[in-house]
Amino acid sequence: MLDEAVLQRTLAAALRNGGDFAEVFAEDRRTGTARLDDGKVEEFVSGRDRGAGVRVVVGDTTGYAHTADLTEEGLRDAATAAAAAARSGGGGSRLIALERHPVEPPHSVEILPETVPKARKAELLQRADDAARSEGDSIRQVSVGYADSRRHILVANSDGLLAEDDQVRTRLMVQCVAVGDTGLQTGMEGPGRTVGFEIFDEIDPEEVARTAARRALTMLRARPAPSGKLPVVLKRGAGGVLFHEACGHGLEADLVARDASVFRGRVGEQVASPLVTLVDDGRLAREWGAYAIDDEGAPAQRNVLIENGVLTDYMWDLLRARKEGRQGSGNGRRETYQHLPMVRMTNTYLVQGDEDPDEIIRQTPYGLYCVALGGGQVDTASGDFVFGITEAYMIENGEITEPVRAAQLIGNGPETLQRVDVVGNDFDTWAGTCGKEGQGVPVSSGQPTLRVSELTVGGTAS
Repeated sequence: MLDEAVLQRTLAAALRNGGDFAEVFAEDRRTGTARLDDGKVEEFVSGRDRGAGVRVVVGDTTGYAHTADLTEEGLRDAATAAAAAARSGGGGSRLIALERHPVEPPHSVEILPETVPKARKAELLQRADDAARSEGDSIRQVSVGYADSRRHILVANSDGLLAEDDQVRTRLMVQCVAVGDTGLQTGMEGPGRTVGFEIFDEIDPEEVARTAARRALTMLRARPAPSGKLPVVLKRGAGGVLFHEACGHGLEADLVARDASVFRGRVGEQVASPLVTLVDDGRLAREWGAYAIDDEGAPAQRNVLIENGVLTDYMWDLLRARKEGRQGSGNGRRETYQHLPMVRMTNTYLVQGDEDPDEIIRQTPYGLYCVALGGGQVDTASGDFVFGITEAYMIENGEITEPVRAAQLIGNGPETLQRVDVVGNDFDTWAGTCGKEGQGVPVSSGQPTLRVSELTVGGTAS
């Protein structure tokens, strides 16, 4: 993407006024989206964004500047501006000898989405629309979205690192609206993978659409959810977002350092049930948050955060790891070249156990069975959370019975971890965008079917 000699001179310029550390992050991103509404393909949009950011660190102060001008002059101006923001004055120069680090992708990409004709993508949208509407006359609105991206990044820094990565992601999203006696109800399904167009060899657009439609139709006949403290069984994949938000963010080292995490100072303590092992793995092949290197050039890796209930480590970016005199964890991420990196999750999940998922239901006399969760809020300092439920059923006498709607899960992250009392032998993930301090990055979260012995359910049943 950029000549090594140019990178060396840019880093030297960044350090000329006495910087302790300098970094160039360059990005070339291509995106493509398509949308179908009311049975018609409404738009195809493609875009490309190229640029670079230069970071200079002096002591505890960081200066950052970014530019869409990838010429040597543009990079030098950005380096000068970042250095000035970090420190003024000084002098001298420093030559950086860059060493290209080999990068091993977590998986291969077979079909680059930009090579696929738009007509073929439009056909996918139409197939999904037809399948959703075939589920019943009560389906009144169908929206189908397709998105792909290819992100080529390069990272060079004053430690001599030079590394590149090429990240390809593809996703299909279907949302349906059903109309009935209970009003409007919606259902959504949106699988995505860090792969090319070959995703549709394993993901059937019709089945994605039918799942979304059935979810909306099920909610038409759902009764109001009960309120109170109940055992809650989370279907595989369904609770991943809960653990991502309620527990994962609290294990990010920047929040820990700011005393904004309930897990601060608890490494080595039993913070969860012995059945809980929580992992963040940037190399989990094909998952939405997978990559070869993070946005600081560190190799992605598998990080065990909680093992058999014991907190073992946090997630780290480069600068915080250097300050602590330890190795990073490959969790330095940024939305684009216009943003500074920060500690972020990748693919975060609970490791599966030994129990038959059906047996978990049979062993639960009364409770709630959650199939899909919606958005939520969490206070990382206390661990308290509230999550909406988009699909759930009652468990009565060890069997799944009626669907319920208009429910929330209310609890506390560490307490929820302690109350996991049985873990299934299945597994699935959920793909989404994680927002933090104004930046969004692709992540996945997952878990096997499991039971929390007690959670507060906020329902509307009288």
